[in-house]
Amino acid sequence: PTNKRPRVILLLGLQGAGKTTTAGKLAKWLTKQGKHALLVSTDVKRPAAIQQLNLVAQKAGLGVRVHDPEGQMDPVARAKGAVIEATNLGYDVVIVDSAGRLHIDDELMTELEAIRDTTQASDLLYVADAMTGQDAIKSAGEFNRRLGVSGVILSKLDGDARGGAALSVVAVVGVPIAFIGSGERLEDLEQFYPDRLVSRLLGMGDVLSLIERAEQAIDIEEAQKLEEKVRKDEFTLEDFRDQLQAIKKMGPLDQIIGMIPGMGNIKQLAQQKPDDKQIARVEAIINSMTPHERRRSDVINGSRRKRIARGSGTSVEEVNKLLKQFVQMRKMLKVMGGFATGKPDRKARARLSSLMGRR
Repeated sequence: PTNKRPRVILLLGLQGAGKTTTAGKLAKWLTKQGKHALLVSTDVKRPAAIQQLNLVAQKAGLGVRVHDPEGQMDPVARAKGAVIEATNLGYDVVIVDSAGRLHIDDELMTELEAIRDTTQASDLLYVADAMTGQDAIKSAGEFNRRLGVSGVILSKLDGDARGGAALSVVAVVGVPIAFIGSGERLEDLEQFYPDRLVSRLLGMGDVLSLIERAEQAIDIEEAQKLEEKVRKDEFTLEDFRDQLQAIKKMGPLDQIIGMIPGMGNIKQLAQQKPDDKQIARVEAIINSMTPHERRRSDVINGSRRKRIARGSGTSVEEVNKLLKQFVQMRKMLKVMGGFATGKPDRKARARLSSLMGRR
């Protein structure tokens, strides 16, 4: 690694490996580290690739810019221009989204060598599809032989293959895995930790990654306010909705559950995977209530339930189910609040036993 500014990262890989999305994810990750990234596509033979990178950059948000000079269709010139622009504007990193092919060809390799040399790229990261086959493994070796790969990014690790085959890429190339892409969102890029991946492969969960996601999604001050509300038995449907929204920020529900030790192998969960659409329906029901109803759920009578069902596009049965679950949740939180303060009385212990199904 070099300390020169800007640092140039050249993304390599076969067509369809997920380089363009990974470029956006990497830019997003760098933004969180306080860095500013400039993106450039050198895939001039596929005009849609340049357009796709622009869309990805827009989703990544502020601090991420695309170098896209009108009419410039020379890959090496585009990459060189991006480095010059980044230097002039004070950007920390240039991410080059290179062209890919279904199979390796000499023309592509020559082009990539020229881009590497012109930009003085310090990081050559090979993007490997986690569901990769033998062709991609051989290609990784060829990329390394011609260009000198410095790290690997495993993309699409949220698929059923779990990335086992892609580990062969690391063995062939002989360099470490830098990042893993664990979902479709731009936030779904994580630094690689071997023990965490092994734990996931074995269905043993990944508590540390779960904690990191929770820290990013949950505001500490809001969490403290919520804790106070729980202790005072003032937890409302508005609070419940806010917690659902925080969970959604952490990523797909089945992914989160898979990070909890032991949960990934439970047969019932495997057969009935949690659906993020269910959370959306719950939010719709709560949003169809008046502020007074959200804060005082006990006032929601039969006619109100019909109105809420119509407004949310759901059924009265679904509204009833949500309200029943909310009442149970409040009871549990009230009891657990007593235990958290270290002052659970006999009634609290009895209520907990009852709620847990113990007589």
